[in-house]
Amino acid sequence: MSVIEVEHLHKRYGNDVAVHDVSFSVEEGEIFGVLGPNGAGKTTTVECLSGLRPADGGRVSVLGLDPRADRDALRQVLGVQLQESGLPDKLKVREALELYASFYERPVEVAPLMERLGLADKADTRFKNLSGGQKQRLAIALAMVGGPKVVILDELTTGLDPHARRSTWELVEQVRDAGVTVLLVTHFMEEAERLCDRLALIDSGRVVAVDTPAGLASRGGQTQRMRFRPSAPLDEELLRALPEVTTVTWHGPQIEIGGTGNLVQAVTSLLARRHIIAADLRVEQASLDDAFIALTGRDELV
Repeated sequence: MSVIEVEHLHKRYGNDVAVHDVSFSVEEGEIFGVLGPNGAGKTTTVECLSGLRPADGGRVSVLGLDPRADRDALRQVLGVQLQESGLPDKLKVREALELYASFYERPVEVAPLMERLGLADKADTRFKNLSGGQKQRLAIALAMVGGPKVVILDELTTGLDPHARRSTWELVEQVRDAGVTVLLVTHFMEEAERLCDRLALIDSGRVVAVDTPAGLASRGGQTQRMRFRPSAPLDEELLRALPEVTTVTWHGPQIEIGGTGNLVQAVTSLLARRHIIAADLRVEQASLDDAFIALTGRDELV
């Protein structure tokens, strides 16, 4: 069942078009990612979804509700954590959650929510004294306190250190495991690969592709790469003759082989027959980075 439907969304600010033509649907119970570089139109898209901005064209539906016409009803079932959200410095964690809970008809209990999200020992801590990771935990808690069926998380881990980022990822998975559908906006490839069931890749206000992370990665061209230092001279023409091999490139004493199918097995079998050891062997699968470059022509996601 689709809980979010976006069809040909269009949004402009004066002469600048932020969203040209965005279409995708989100199924119940999944973590759906909106992935793209800064300025691609990701935040504008979710602001239209949450009713914060009116669309200039197209159709948007969340749980069968129109974000503008049914704004009050939508707020009771949709939780949102926005990229630029913040709280007064002196507001305490418990106070913030109790304040937000008062906005909803059927909020969840604050104390168990703080316990579940690792905030119980910070209940009386002021917002200004929270670490970056703790502020993101609070942001998730505020999005969840209304007992939503869908949550939108926009650039949730920007600015966090690696440990806090991974801890936040675990919380997002807990939210999904609690039966809540998650729309996750990000420009971190690793985050998208780790968390998302499906992704919409957006560039310059348009959807470039919608697929699973693995499906998108496979669009990056060759699906595997091997790199190693052969222990004895190796005739690269023998490698090129293998049907699984598409590219062979030398980097000093190391060789990099790209290909598809059972590439690793084919190459290692060839090396074994010639009694060659693959020293410092490294195997990489196709990534979202490869797909992004192939689908957009950009060199990096920034």
